[in-house]
Order: sequence, then structure tokens, then C-alpha cells
Amino acid sequence: MTERWNRDQVLALAPDASSQKAAQGVSSPGKWSGAGATADALWGECRGSGSKPYLACVDLSEPAYRCSCPSRKFPCKHALGLLLLWSAGGVPDAAGPADWAAEWLDRRRDRAARTAVRASAPAGGDDAGDGAAVTDGGAAADGEAGAGRAGGAAVAAGPGPADARRAAQRERRVTAGLAELERWLADQVRQGLATSRRHDRWDDLAKRLVDAQAPAVAGAVSRLGTVLTGDDWPARLLGEYALLHLLAVAHRRLAPAAGPADPAGGPDAALLRTVRERVGFPVPKEEVLAGEPVRDRWDVLGRRDTEHDRITARRVWLRGRSTGRAALVLSFAPAGQALDASLVTGTTLDADLAFYPGSCPLRALVAARHDPAPQVSAGPPPGSTVHGALDEVARALAADPWTDSWPVVLGAVVPAGSGLRALTGPDGALALHPACGTPWRLIAASGGHPLTVAAEWTPEGLRPLTAWDEEGRVIVL
Repeated sequence: MTERWNRDQVLALAPDASSQKAAQGVSSPGKWSGAGATADALWGECRGSGSKPYLACVDLSEPAYRCSCPSRKFPCKHALGLLLLWSAGGVPDAAGPADWAAEWLDRRRDRAARTAVRASAPAGGDDAGDGAAVTDGGAAADGEAGAGRAGGAAVAAGPGPADARRAAQRERRVTAGLAELERWLADQVRQGLATSRRHDRWDDLAKRLVDAQAPAVAGAVSRLGTVLTGDDWPARLLGEYALLHLLAVAHRRLAPAAGPADPAGGPDAALLRTVRERVGFPVPKEEVLAGEPVRDRWDVLGRRDTEHDRITARRVWLRGRSTGRAALVLSFAPAGQALDASLVTGTTLDADLAFYPGSCPLRALVAARHDPAPQVSAGPPPGSTVHGALDEVARALAADPWTDSWPVVLGAVVPAGSGLRALTGPDGALALHPACGTPWRLIAASGGHPLTVAAEWTPEGLRPLTAWDEEGRVIVL
């Protein structure tokens, strides 16, 4: 039987706060009938306002969700309510799923089997377009918000002359756009920062960079206004200007050295790949999945959602138990739409990760899972000292100066400092991000006792994600 997730882990799956509240309203045993659980699935019928109950099912091995309700949120309140009931021990064990649940689970397994066959088949097969697409978290885009086992899609044929012309045209546009950025930055420094609070100065430049097909740089420019808060905004803004200048110069110096035939080749190939990614050149998932995977038991440290330009981005942080490697699984969706929820905070999964190439590989895809369901009782991930965490971040910044976040796991730390807005260990302390305020939930979980805390490092401070108490209980922050 799969180990039960706790209440915090279930609520962390909710797409928003309203879904959390609604799920708790349908988590009582009186709302459910025909509920049951096997080693890898939950199902049940939830009484609603209509004459027919809603049929909810959860595939615990990914996880993935199915419900007959009309909600466009995944997981919906009924799937979350069923999980809450299960976490409280309110779902009885069963020999097998109900017929309607078994039918859905069988369809999912058939799709996974076909995907595995396609992954091992020669490129360009007739069925290349059949089945589910793979997302960063291994989620199958099948309309059920299910997380399919990541297989590879068939690799398309090589680029033709028209593709080569378009690629060369984009290279020229990006080079011209970054040259304009260098001139603009030089003007800003020469004129001073006093007029920098005018957002139209950045908006016009960001639009021109979009036209130059450098979307990541355009996004960085459009977010410059966020640094204007606080008394230290001139220093922070100048730091952002310096990073943009470093990126433009790196592209100017490294791209010609690589040669037009292979823009990611040459002696500094790894660094150039990082530079191109920061500029906005995409890396096909097929290319990532074709690389050498890293197998480990990966702790899901936590996740954070951010919204920009009506697009929601989800960052899920992982760390390997044996390799100690950090990993970031990204997923994106229009605001209000479902995001990948296949990685459950506080669980440990035996999986292959395929990392995007670069000088400091961090972003990854879940290429394959080897366990029937994520483990819950693996205990807290190995924690480091404050100095050890800072050394790790320093190595990451040395390899990729544009790194703006990194996962750290601190062992034996307690909230301390002014307003208890720092995590203090035997060898030092790290301040929390100003946006975190006073971490009341973390303070309550600690009670003055040391915790293992997973956090997202940023230049402005730590963003706590998850904590493990002395008994190994998962506390989602």
C-alpha cells in the first residue's frame, strides 16, 4: 500500500487558495460513497448538488487526476477532497478499483506503453503524432492533467535550407538587438540613474528586444521596475544593468567564436549554451531527452508559482540523495489553467532526470520513473551547514552569473534574528526574503527546536519552501 501523504502535502497540490478551502468542504466521509484505495489508486463518488455524484479518481503513481465534474482546475476540489479523506485514513483498502476507475487507469497505462514503444522506435515513425506530449514534469497533456511517464517523442527530420535561413536571420536579429542593448546601457550609466523611474524607458526597449527575437532578455528588461522598491534601489538597478551588459558582451564574444555552422560549438560550448538560453533561444525537449540521464532518488523540496504577462510559471525544486545535484522542473500555463502537479512536495522518487545543457545545468525533465509510487517515509533530505549552502551557491554563480535562484537544504536551523526573519545554524545565519514577512508557520513548527529546511536562495534572501521536524514530519511552508 502506498504511504499516505499528510494534509500539508495534499493541500500543496491545490491550484489556488480557493481550491484548498473548497476541498476541505468535501473531505468529510459523509460526502463520499463507493470510495476505495489500492496500492496505486484512489476512487470515490462525491455527492454534489445534482442528482448524480461526481466520479473522482487519483492515480497515485504519478500522480494524475480524473473527475466527472465540469471544473477546469486540476486537481479539482473533489480530487483534493478525496486525497484529504485518504490522508486522514478515511478511505478503505480494496482488492481492485471500481469499473469506471479501472477503465481510466487502463487507458493511462496503455498510453504510457505506447509512448515507451515510440521512444525506442526509429525517428520519424508513422505514429509520431499519437499519444500524449511530455512536459517538464513528465505530465501527459491528455486533457486529464495526468502526469504520464516521460517517454521521448519521435525526433523530427533534420533542418532544411529554409530552416537554416530562418536560423541565420534570427542570429542576425539577436546580435543587432543585443548591440542596441549595449548602447542603451552605456547611455544609462553615462546619464545617471536619476530618471530611471520612468517605466516607458524600459518598455520601449523590451518591445524592440522582442522584435529582435531575444524574448528572455526582453523579459528581464521589462521586470527592471521591480527593483525600484526600497532605499537601495540604485545599487540593485545598477547590478541588474551589469548582468544585462555581461550577457550582451558574452554573446558578442562567444557566438562568433563558435562559428555559424554550430552556434553551440567551440571551446566554450557549455557557457555559450547558457548565454543562448538566457537570451531566449529554445532547446528542444527531444535534444534534452537524448542526453545522458542522471538516475537518483530525488527529494521533491518544494515549489513556487509566479505569474508574469498572464502566464503562470511553476518551479519545482529537487535534490538527489546520492549525487547531491540540484534540479529545477519548470511548467507553464495561461493564468487560471492547470499546471503540472505530478511532483508532490515532501516525497522521494526514483527517477532519471535529463538536464538542459549549460555551464551549470539546473533545469531538467523527468525522463523516466522507476518506482511504482513516490515514497513518503524516506525522511528529510540531507541538510548542509550555512557555510556549505553559501559555497554551493557561490559555485553556481561562478559557472552561471545570471543565476537568480537556487535550492538549498539547511540542517539543524531555527528562526532567529530581528523579527525571527533569518534561519540560524551553528555556523551562521541567512536572512529571509523581505516578501516572506514573519514566518509564523515556520516559527510554530520549530518551537525553538532545530529543523531541516528546504529553501529557494535568491539574491534578496531565502524563500522557505518546506520543513521537516525532528520526527521527519513534512511541513509545507
